[in-house]
Amino acid sequence: MENILAKHDLAGGYCNSLTAYSRYLTREVNIGDIALGGHNPIRIQSMTTTDTMDTLGTVEQTIRMVESGCEYVRITAPSIKEAENLANIKKELRLRGYNVPLIADIHFTPNAAEMAARIVEKVRVNPGNYADKKKFENIEYTQDAYNAELSRIYKKFIPLVKICKEYGTAMRIGTNHGSLSDRIMSHYGDTPRGMVESAMEFMRMCEDQNYYNLVISMKASNTQIMVQAYRLLVETMAKEGMNYPLHLGVTEAGDGEDGRIKSAVGIGTLLEDGLGDTIRVSLTEDPEFEAPVAKALADRYALRSPKSEVRSPESIGTSSILHHTSAIKTYSPYEYNRRITTPVQHIGGHHHPVVMIDVSKENLKDPYFLSSVGYNYSAGLDKYNLADQACDLAYLGDNLPSFSFPGNLKQIYNYQTWLKLQDKNNCHPLFSLEEFTKADHKDDLLNFVEVDAGTFQHSNIPTFQPNVVLILKTFASHGMAEQRAFFVALQEQNIQIPVIIKRTYQDADADHLMLYAATDIGALFTDGFGDGVWIDAQGQNLSLINSTSFGILQATRTRISKTEYISCPSCGRTLFDLQETTQLIRSRTDHLKGIKIGIMGCIVNGPGEMADADYGYVGTGPDKITLYRGKEVVKKNVITAYALDELIDIIKGDGNWVEKV
Repeated sequence: MENILAKHDLAGGYCNSLTAYSRYLTREVNIGDIALGGHNPIRIQSMTTTDTMDTLGTVEQTIRMVESGCEYVRITAPSIKEAENLANIKKELRLRGYNVPLIADIHFTPNAAEMAARIVEKVRVNPGNYADKKKFENIEYTQDAYNAELSRIYKKFIPLVKICKEYGTAMRIGTNHGSLSDRIMSHYGDTPRGMVESAMEFMRMCEDQNYYNLVISMKASNTQIMVQAYRLLVETMAKEGMNYPLHLGVTEAGDGEDGRIKSAVGIGTLLEDGLGDTIRVSLTEDPEFEAPVAKALADRYALRSPKSEVRSPESIGTSSILHHTSAIKTYSPYEYNRRITTPVQHIGGHHHPVVMIDVSKENLKDPYFLSSVGYNYSAGLDKYNLADQACDLAYLGDNLPSFSFPGNLKQIYNYQTWLKLQDKNNCHPLFSLEEFTKADHKDDLLNFVEVDAGTFQHSNIPTFQPNVVLILKTFASHGMAEQRAFFVALQEQNIQIPVIIKRTYQDADADHLMLYAATDIGALFTDGFGDGVWIDAQGQNLSLINSTSFGILQATRTRISKTEYISCPSCGRTLFDLQETTQLIRSRTDHLKGIKIGIMGCIVNGPGEMADADYGYVGTGPDKITLYRGKEVVKKNVITAYALDELIDIIKGDGNWVEKV
């Protein structure tokens, strides 16, 4: 098929536009009879967790995945015997009337890939370990030595390319942040640029053979790294005349609410800018639960108007936003820099982002409702105990409580109600812009002014006094871009006023609220924008709104309020029950705020994939676990029954353990 580039010189640097929704046009690739990329809808896929040698078990699970919405199904082929058995799996599926395209997942075994490419519709290879190696060695290369390594890899990789050409098999070149080869790490470092170059090397080899049926991915468990790598990939491809379709995913996202929020932050941020042709949500759950989450993310863009242009400063979307001036650090989508602000009380500056919750519709005669937002009231002691996820600001509107609020929780009232308060201690006003402009009496410490990103005139900002925090709302269908444009305008004018991001969701159920808020707000925090979050969802459970707010900040790594679990979604290589093990580890360690624990089912997803975890629990054989401190092996081949106790002993020995309260 003709290679149609949307634009060689992308207006947004890495996308068509930073101010209007416009899907990036990629090459169409046929995978079986379901085409990917081009003008096709965003495709949904997942991966089996069964043993590939269990033909009927894999077939049954594949059918459940298809029924849940999967359009492609990936199956691991760690050795040639599993690759050969893909033929039996495919035959049985076809006999049952299921023509779903199958994808073979390959890591260390070229001969398995070459076998699978003759059977299934697509093969996935990881350039970090397909023909390369990872032993965490730092190697000094001369240019000649580096080129010699590339030549060696070329000879090992090209047989697969030729087979794919012959059989019409597509290929995904899937870079993973945690499994970059020693060669790439030594040359480019542990960076998004290293991830991109790892894939580009293999893409150039494919094009050298006139093979173009490629799909590309840049996965990481760190959402910031993942987003930056995909953006850099698109920019790099465009410069070299490529526009291959993109497979989006966050690796080892975890389970439950955490896994869904983290996936939505990473995948949704890219979808907002029109990037992504197929997505997989990697949850440590049965694979049939992944597709509905992925579909909910993709469906949001099916009707997104390409004409939803937002008002923005002229420079956004041009090269001027991608570089640093001598005076002001302007927006760059390829690196994380938190926008510089002047703190007001504990908001902005170097303070972590705050969480604001609307409690105005609650029973303000009953202090126990505050437990939903992290303040547990004890009547006997007449005091509050704070949870790690205790919100910072409570909006009460025009309603007054009949009990004393906890001192850590600031009360926010509409301006006219605030004016009438006899005791204004720990109480602060929320103004409309018009009210603030006309008001004679303002708070000496902290004032909130709500503004609409689509109508606000930035020239008004310098008139604000130093103790103002903006509440930034939007009514645009492409609201993330509108709010981002507002932040860019502030940055370009070096206006350092703190801003809390507000998004309103009407009629969204709990699952969609979580995904939409993680996308809209998480995308901005991923880019370093925002000093607080306010999710406005009337009728939704306060606890859900509060946990979602903190979950977004955790997923964007801007405020850590709990233990982070980097757990893979399981596959046929997995050596233990990942769901059961993750829950067991969580039950004994979920109070270790700020600690990152990697839980990996096999060595493929072991020390590399968990990348920046503090500790690792990795299956290395039947009933055998290897324990890591960072990327360092601490104990090998621990019997599973004792492995968790041994892990806890390591954490204790490092002085990072606290007892549960």
